[in-house]
Amino acid sequence: MTPQQDMPTLAPTAPTESTQQATAAPSQPITGAPTASKAPSAPSPERKRSSRLADDKRFKIFCGSANKPLCEEVCSFLGVPMGQTKLQNFSDGEIHFQLLENVRGADVFVLQPTSAPVEKNLVELMIMIDALKRASAGRITVVMPYYGYARQDRKDRPRVAITSKLIADVLQTAGANRALLVDLHAAQIQGFFNIPVDHLFASPVLVGYFRDLNLPNLTVVSPDAGGVERARFFAQKLSVPLAIVDKRRTDINVTEVMNVIGDVRGRTCIILDDIVDTAGTLTKTVDALLDNGAEEVYACASHAVLSGPAVERLTASRLKELVVTNTIPLRPDAAALSKIKVLSVAGLLGRAIESIHMETSVSTLFS
Repeated sequence: MTPQQDMPTLAPTAPTESTQQATAAPSQPITGAPTASKAPSAPSPERKRSSRLADDKRFKIFCGSANKPLCEEVCSFLGVPMGQTKLQNFSDGEIHFQLLENVRGADVFVLQPTSAPVEKNLVELMIMIDALKRASAGRITVVMPYYGYARQDRKDRPRVAITSKLIADVLQTAGANRALLVDLHAAQIQGFFNIPVDHLFASPVLVGYFRDLNLPNLTVVSPDAGGVERARFFAQKLSVPLAIVDKRRTDINVTEVMNVIGDVRGRTCIILDDIVDTAGTLTKTVDALLDNGAEEVYACASHAVLSGPAVERLTASRLKELVVTNTIPLRPDAAALSKIKVLSVAGLLGRAIESIHMETSVSTLFS
């Protein structure tokens, strides 16, 4: 069986001139010890890294098919070409992946959110990691702007799986050495990994947007008790008060808003959440806030899953604007909706990737 073309091979980019590696100086003998020969010492890891990523042949970024526009933005931000790959499908849907360049000893980053279709994108990511491992990549960092299956992070009912732990195990078994994640559904998911994890927040991007809007009488609203810490951080950055909506979930993707905790009368409210999925929670929260006297309601979220009837609900809702990031590409009908505003996290991811490669701190990205 021969693979059928599923997506075009990325166009090759012109090679860049690499900087010459400096030869390490011979190691100095210990005083008083005999010196039979002065063999050159092995270069330190820092000598593998150029001051410019475009000149560093040991730095490579590869992209899956889930969110190529974001990967292209990240590569443009860093000034590096995207790694050359060949991704195809057999007639039965089986994925075939091939690296088209040498990665031996390289510091490799693989960008792939596990958004819909979740299973396809997850398997594709595992296949890419396995190919890199078998090609002797020096280090493999998975960059997952959206971590699918994160909402099942505990046993809240009898006889259920903890899928967020399962996915962490699968990624490590495939060969990932490090993970770079954005706005996990629960921060403690980092503890499910036995490899280093860098957890970024999209809040600096979202806060900057609302600061520029300069909206009057702002109040940040958490749509449930679980998001209070996230909303409190957001409110502190904007120097505005916080309110909470008491939410009771009766079934999967089904919620019932109970009441609003905090005074929102005459206020412009910003609902903050990590994920907007079917938008049922969001639209009910909007109604609860407006019924309690709020003037206008905006919403923002890191991950615009927007599945099922989400677009129809948002269209019919009294929400002023929904601000999301591009961790997940919008489906066509959502992209056409004027009340959805998309902000880019390419700069945030690019700076984090550069810091990881150069082995410098990423803590400045949290402010």
